[in-house]
Amino acid sequence: MGSTIRNQDRSHQILQAAASFKAFLMKNNTGNNVNLYDHLTWLLIKVRDEQPREVVDLIEDMSRDVKRGLFEDKQNNLRDLPQMTAAELLAELQCLLFSRPEEVDQEEELVEAALPNVSEIGFYLEQAGVGLGREEMQRVFLALKQLVESEALLHCRLWGKILGTGGSYIVAEAEYREGEEEEEQTTEKAAEEKETETQENENKMDPLPQSTYKPLPIVPKEAIGTGANKFVYYVCKEPGLPWVKLPSVSPAQITLARQIRKFFTGRLDAPVLSHPPFCGNEANYLRAQIARISAGTQVSPQGFWQAGEEEGDEEDEAPRDSYEVNPDFKGVPVAEMAESLSTWVHHVQHILQQGRCTWMNLAVKPGEDPNEEGDAEEKEEDPDEPEPEVGPSLLTPLSQDAEICNTPPWTSKISSTLTSQHAVAVLRSNLWPGAYAYACGKKFENIYVGWGLKYEGKGYSPPVPPPPQKEYPSGPEITEALDPSVEEEQALKEEQQAAQEEREEEEDTDEEEEDDD
Repeated sequence: MGSTIRNQDRSHQILQAAASFKAFLMKNNTGNNVNLYDHLTWLLIKVRDEQPREVVDLIEDMSRDVKRGLFEDKQNNLRDLPQMTAAELLAELQCLLFSRPEEVDQEEELVEAALPNVSEIGFYLEQAGVGLGREEMQRVFLALKQLVESEALLHCRLWGKILGTGGSYIVAEAEYREGEEEEEQTTEKAAEEKETETQENENKMDPLPQSTYKPLPIVPKEAIGTGANKFVYYVCKEPGLPWVKLPSVSPAQITLARQIRKFFTGRLDAPVLSHPPFCGNEANYLRAQIARISAGTQVSPQGFWQAGEEEGDEEDEAPRDSYEVNPDFKGVPVAEMAESLSTWVHHVQHILQQGRCTWMNLAVKPGEDPNEEGDAEEKEEDPDEPEPEVGPSLLTPLSQDAEICNTPPWTSKISSTLTSQHAVAVLRSNLWPGAYAYACGKKFENIYVGWGLKYEGKGYSPPVPPPPQKEYPSGPEITEALDPSVEEEQALKEEQQAAQEEREEEEDTDEEEEDDD
């Protein structure tokens, strides 16, 4: 009985000591307002969660981490604002498209604008089953309006959208303004002069050996406002982002673009790595593809356009290169346009194999006059005179287009067979997938939404590189001979010895004859 009482007293003392010790541990430190009991509790929880192998060696570092975590929480009283995503930043830029400046007068909007009704075009494209969607079309319309106001364009239209692996291009087509041609030509001339001056300076510093190689003559670029450079094109990645003007295209860029197949990256300054090498960056390649697509897919109802007066008088001598609206056009029935390709015509000039819309004779030197009568007989006798290349004339019906690998170049249909009186005629290009056109009465429009690649009809295989050039002319004097065998060497030695013995005998005979004389 006495031992039980003693045990109870000892347990009571232990509990009191533990309670007093716990009270001591729970005393807050006046410096950081943290007690040892809570610190040990958090430390044990950290050990339980992490369960390191060498906990004895790491306990000091873990205790320091617990204290550091309490200190950071005390310091970071204000939370950082979440970073804005790319979609939110784009939305802020697009909000500016919907803001209307107060200086704009309503009467100015009533004047005939340089921008067509993109909302109406989007409605008809929706009937045809193509387009960019109502919301995006509205944003594109406001972006085009912003472009027209900032650049003071005479005429502008939505050309289409070219897709890319890292971003897409919204393309706007506009007409050149007066004076803009001289600015671009001056810029190109200054760039050429700078490049020539740099090459001359390099040659003066370290003269290089003169090469006898004569490169092929460079096909000159078509004048601004004519041929493949008839229009100027602006691109942007998204509505609200700044528009970038594309440079004019050269025949060499169009020729090389026909030989390669490259997806767009969405960066205009990206290099075009291909074989054969492309002369320019992605902006030049994009401009070349736009010229090719426009020449092959820009169509209109037959009779809407007519040849200009100047071209109409010289129709037999030169191909037509311009047109004007026919005031007597009354429209073609939708059902007839959906059934026959003869009711559609190309209203953009065909690009020749030379890379130009109008052929140029490269054999004529710049100082010569090809129309002189005195040189006519010499040209007839010259067999190397190239034959002029002639392509299809302007406003040629689509029924004359050639097939590719037994695939028709166009597919036509009507948008609705149930309500044909309200339907539109839809035309789809099989040569350039993504190119569409619609027509309804006197209204028509063209659009392209695709990857900017032409249909080849078969799997693509890169062109084979040319054979390497011979370093020296092959001939018996420098051609390496095969090593003779042992028998051939022995026979050669015997022949040489026999020949030497005959010469010695002849010399001895000659000496004896001289002694006799």
